[in-house]
Amino acid sequence: MSSPARETVMTGGCQCGAVRYALKSEPTEASICHCRMCQKAFGNYFSALTGVPMGDLVWTRGEPGIFKSSEAVERGFCRDCGTPLTFQYVGQDRINVSIGSLDEPARVTPEVQWGIESRLPAFAILHTLRGATTEDVATPEDLARMKSRQHPDHD
Repeated sequence: MSSPARETVMTGGCQCGAVRYALKSEPTEASICHCRMCQKAFGNYFSALTGVPMGDLVWTRGEPGIFKSSEAVERGFCRDCGTPLTFQYVGQDRINVSIGSLDEPARVTPEVQWGIESRLPAFAILHTLRGATTEDVATPEDLARMKSRQHPDHD
């Protein structure tokens, strides 16, 4: 007797749509990591990750490329557009997905910061910087040229 298919809890994927995934359980242990490897892997101040047991991540379109950033860690990414997708400690039965690659990233709130020894000084003031919407600073012509070519946040 086969087991019933588990329902999808969340979905995500890369910006070009070549790689898509489904999570079959609520992700947990959401975090941001400031370590230098995560800064380079994400091209940013930090990485934002949340995870599930390995069996609860299902690739629904394509598969990521893998870069072994150390003897302990493998990072998954889209070979076509470069989107960072996963982080996994080698040999563990848990995999993390990048929060930004989720179709609904606002559903996940980081709970902890790791690698704070590498936290960049500007991180402490980001929330105080002046802000503006894209529409506030772009001309109508610029907005027309900015029409997204990214895969939509759904299948």
